[in-house]
Amino acid sequence: MQAARKELRGAYAIAVFSREEPHRVVGAREGSPLVVGVGQGENFLASDALALAGTTDQIIYLEDGDVADLQLGRVWIVDRAGQPAERDVRTVSAYTQAVELGPYRHFMQKEIFEQPRAIADTLEGVQSVTPTLFGAAAASVFPAISSVRILACGTSYYAGLTAKYWIESIARVQVDVEIASEYRYRDSVPDPAALVVVISQSGETADTLAALKHAKQLGHTHTLAVVNVQTSAMARETAMQFFTRAGAEIGVASTKAFSTQLVAMYLLAGALARAKGRLSDVSEAAMLAALRHLPAAVQSVLALEPQIIAWAKQFARRENALFLGRGLHYPIALEGALKLKEISYIHAEAYPAGELKHGPLALVTSAMPVVAVAPNDALLDKLKSNLQEVRARGGELYVFADVDGQIEASEGVHLIRLPEHYGALSPILHVVPLQLLAYHTATARGTDVDKPRNLAKSVTVE
Repeated sequence: MQAARKELRGAYAIAVFSREEPHRVVGAREGSPLVVGVGQGENFLASDALALAGTTDQIIYLEDGDVADLQLGRVWIVDRAGQPAERDVRTVSAYTQAVELGPYRHFMQKEIFEQPRAIADTLEGVQSVTPTLFGAAAASVFPAISSVRILACGTSYYAGLTAKYWIESIARVQVDVEIASEYRYRDSVPDPAALVVVISQSGETADTLAALKHAKQLGHTHTLAVVNVQTSAMARETAMQFFTRAGAEIGVASTKAFSTQLVAMYLLAGALARAKGRLSDVSEAAMLAALRHLPAAVQSVLALEPQIIAWAKQFARRENALFLGRGLHYPIALEGALKLKEISYIHAEAYPAGELKHGPLALVTSAMPVVAVAPNDALLDKLKSNLQEVRARGGELYVFADVDGQIEASEGVHLIRLPEHYGALSPILHVVPLQLLAYHTATARGTDVDKPRNLAKSVTVE
């Protein structure tokens, strides 16, 4: 294996068996995750500790270039140079309960309903909004940050898009959000004073990890990982970290990991503002009060499930859908469209509502359901005008509004009101009914909700 590894190029995680030695397996990694599970008289190789839940909680995280030789009673590890290497055995016990469905039909449904707890756990111990939430180094780094560059993929990318609104509004710091798989293949202009933020549930997403390494090669030293796995590669590769406490997420479609990422990025906006003297004590107290009430607010939104199930039965008969949002809620519309397409296989697209007349309006017919995220914010009147354009062309509207929003149900306009308007944190509330809509539409269509076709939970290859 050591000789063959020198001939390999790119990212890989390999396990090799021999017919002559059935009780031995040799593994190697480069760029892709590989862990060793240590048992009693038995040892295991897996891509993630979660795969070994219920089998062993003693985990060795291999490093790039490592080769591991596993036999029934022993594990040998050598590093890239072929020298014996000592790797810590970590106890990873948080996953056992996560693999149990309990009263839920699918893990995705369970994880949607775990969001109040996940948010509360992520906020545990947060007594103030300060840079030190993101590591000891942040206290000296954040005051001098000139801009923020966020690198992410998929749902995490939409968390980054939402964060752009928060950071620029609250901290008054410029933010660029880039799809990680595109970033390293273009000629970007590095800024050594910028903060590079990578967002990933697993912390092992191949494209995001490669983008992080590319940024570091360009001279970016101020790096921050927002991840859900403390032992992940991104956590090890960055100077600062914030760990969400969403717990294990089994379903391929991300739900509670997304909501906790949003919480983390809202805290980042406040921490940057504090570091630059732009967050008053009064504003900080208001942020903390809103965050502490957030789990209860999300719980109230989950109570809307019966109404959403009724909508899902109608959606299950459609093959296309359009999602609309404005401002802070446009990324939430994007996330809603992604959730619907990835688990129900209904083609769905999201647009800023103001862009309707620049092309997408041509798609609107009575057969095209249009979902609108319509909080009672400063853009509501503009959004209402866009919705009228849809109705004038025979489109059928499904609107998620706030309790005090000036939108009424009528023929062709279906309406669900969220219990309260939640200001800057409204995106976290409005994404929950979109998750439920996607979930119940998928179950009505009979798809494999937790393991949709062609997709993987952690994308560890390019």
